[in-house]
Amino acid sequence: MRKFHLIATAAFGLEGVVAAELRRMGYEVETENGRVRFCGTMADIARCNLWLRVADRLLIEVGSFKATSFEELFEGVRALPWEEYIPKEGCFPVSGKAVASQLMSVPDCQAITKKAIVERLKQKYPVAWFEEAGETYKLEVGLLKDVATLTLDCSGAGLHRRGYRPLTAQAPLRETLAAALVLLCRWHPDRTLWDPMCGSGTIPIEAALIGRNIAPGLNRTFAAEDWRWMDKDVFRQARAQALEAIDRERELHIIGTDIDERVLSTARFHAKSAKVEKDIHIQCQPLSEMRTSREYGFIVCNPPYGERMGQIREAEQLYREMAKVFATLPTWGKNVITSYPNFERVYGRRADRRRKLYNGKLQCQYYQYLGPRPPWLDRARQAAAQSDD
Repeated sequence: MRKFHLIATAAFGLEGVVAAELRRMGYEVETENGRVRFCGTMADIARCNLWLRVADRLLIEVGSFKATSFEELFEGVRALPWEEYIPKEGCFPVSGKAVASQLMSVPDCQAITKKAIVERLKQKYPVAWFEEAGETYKLEVGLLKDVATLTLDCSGAGLHRRGYRPLTAQAPLRETLAAALVLLCRWHPDRTLWDPMCGSGTIPIEAALIGRNIAPGLNRTFAAEDWRWMDKDVFRQARAQALEAIDRERELHIIGTDIDERVLSTARFHAKSAKVEKDIHIQCQPLSEMRTSREYGFIVCNPPYGERMGQIREAEQLYREMAKVFATLPTWGKNVITSYPNFERVYGRRADRRRKLYNGKLQCQYYQYLGPRPPWLDRARQAAAQSDD
């Protein structure tokens, strides 16, 4: 069975979350800045595209080599087995990037890579000109510290595009980051999760997908499905297995509230598109009215950051209000992402954990205030220990 060197790319700070996802799926991984490497088959390409919640893309690494001159780049690219990936009619656009390398002209690197691939393919296909009228094989030449890595994009559109969010609110949170926030807070579906500033509903929806064990890519397609050498059955089988894996019996307690009824109508539309509308209670409600009799829940939210000068005071006032309201829920964990640098000072308490993350290009911190362990977890652990004895 053919094995591929695969790369799951990730936003800065989320490589460990992606690596943990892959380990839970049974893969051995190597983590680097912005990417997680592992090996897999065609079936694994289908499975990982469907199931990875936090990764940006899934790539095949075609080859890697040192290149300090354009001649080395050309020869290194030409030596790779492109005929195993690109058919005669295939369209193969080349993008590029370069960091800390002698070859820093990205347009030149792209042009040389394209020319080298064409020269290689001419050895396989007896044509002088490639029309590129067939399916797309999107390639990238990346240079990092004089090492060129050639990759083939299996995903097509980024994995954050689940397919349920055609409408967007102001400053939307990417689905992959929203899923990461839920996973990082270690929420369990048996407990309540509440986003009191839910906007277009991305955090509650991603929580519902996790709680129901719904593959995030179940309702979209991927670039690799169009490739003629790809076994079409692997995606069909992966989707069938994903449908069987859905937990349709679990009762979820997920709440999304906001003060803007217009944006909540978008949240309801998105939840319905994701087929989790019955799992999320969406309500127009100001933060000051946040009340519940439930204990040991989780708050996960993405409040306004106050990026513009006129909004800083409003954001600070909101953070102070959050501190007062959240204090009425002493058994709950509180998890807040913001780019505002003085959040802890305004909120009035240092976080138990902090993690640097990026919301788009904005550098943020994920502030986590851990709640107490529910007593039933300790009782369950004690019972398990006694049964082992």
